[in-house]
Amino acid sequence: MAGHLLLVDDEPGLREAVQAYLEDSGFAVDVASNAREGLDLARQKLPDLVITDIMMPQVDGYQFLQQLREDPQFKALPVIFLTARGMTSDRIQGYNAGCDAYLSKPFDPDELVAIVTNLLGKQTASRTGDDEVHNIADLARQIADIKSMLSQRGGGGGMQTNANAIKLDLTPREQSVLDLVVDGLMNKEIARRLETSVRNVEKYVSRLFVKTGTNSRTELVRFALENALTKGTQMGE
Repeated sequence: MAGHLLLVDDEPGLREAVQAYLEDSGFAVDVASNAREGLDLARQKLPDLVITDIMMPQVDGYQFLQQLREDPQFKALPVIFLTARGMTSDRIQGYNAGCDAYLSKPFDPDELVAIVTNLLGKQTASRTGDDEVHNIADLARQIADIKSMLSQRGGGGGMQTNANAIKLDLTPREQSVLDLVVDGLMNKEIARRLETSVRNVEKYVSRLFVKTGTNSRTELVRFALENALTKGTQMGE
């Protein structure tokens, strides 16, 4: 199973060896030499999974994990701890901190690949990608209801937007994804339309949730329509 990974470790030799093995196993791997760099890369690349050392200078693995979990888009991101500290108490501390797996050094790289594959498989199985809306018919009905309600507010002369509509700084790709979500397309359809992967679409939808402060697809659609964030909802149209 392919996936995009982030590896954070301050030991150059180990970092390079693990990166090479993971890439040979079919994964795309970004690397960072410390937690601060890792957090920046995570926000830029939005990895599917993070592998991090615990014992690092300045910001250790526990603090790094806490910083990740404080960011809404990383609350469910799988994290594997790599560490030379293999005592039971250390593993318990790692799991209590919120890591998904704990691998003591030295380790068998095949075991790491197996853990990564397993975690990515669970993530895919548990991710709905479309929140509480499970089929196109339901989504289309809910969007139609929202548009109808807003039109009624506008007295039948067009959609009623908020007087104090919020303006967001969306990237061109975020805007494209938002427009298609409001049109009622599901992630697979959006991916085909934009010629990208479903995973990339999920990342953009997650970013839109964060930027709009919404938690579901229907909330996002309502927010976009009420604030004229998508084409066809500008005032006077």
